[in-house]
Amino acid sequence: MTSAKPARIGIVTVSDRASQGIYEDKGGPAIREELTRIVASPWEPVARVIPDDREGIAATLIELADRERCDLIVTTGGTGPAPRDVTPEATEQVCEKMMPGFGELMRSVSLTVVPTAILSRQTAGIRGNSLIVNLPGKPSAIHDCLMAVFPAIPYCLDLIGAARIDTDPLVCKAFRPKS
Repeated sequence: MTSAKPARIGIVTVSDRASQGIYEDKGGPAIREELTRIVASPWEPVARVIPDDREGIAATLIELADRERCDLIVTTGGTGPAPRDVTPEATEQVCEKMMPGFGELMRSVSLTVVPTAILSRQTAGIRGNSLIVNLPGKPSAIHDCLMAVFPAIPYCLDLIGAARIDTDPLVCKAFRPKS
């Protein structure tokens, strides 16, 4: 078996208060913890904590996709209806293809837990060889949403020419069609 390069996974916390050190970032560490449980193949995190600013979010996503060559970029925060919640708009701004099924599934799963999930605007899209997925900010919602969409992520990465990611099937069974 040949050893492949580890996948690079961008983890972006979008929060004015966390980026200023006023509030402890709980979303980014929650994503990293979930990915550590789910992903069985080698991977390396590329973490950022940035303010709720559309142009800054877009620039960070471009940096992670184009310069850092992240295969997967997962954001947390900025997906609600408040005026400064602009992560989906920044994601759409930088992506060549949108993947609306990710947001639809995350909202569907979240609605079984809390009725305000209809206020969430998570989305996903593709930029080059990177899949960008917007998650909510609450750690328990991060868990629920990642567990819902992650079975499709490895095959999506295969299709866009990103690094191969394998999952721990006891935690999250990835779906890949039989060849």
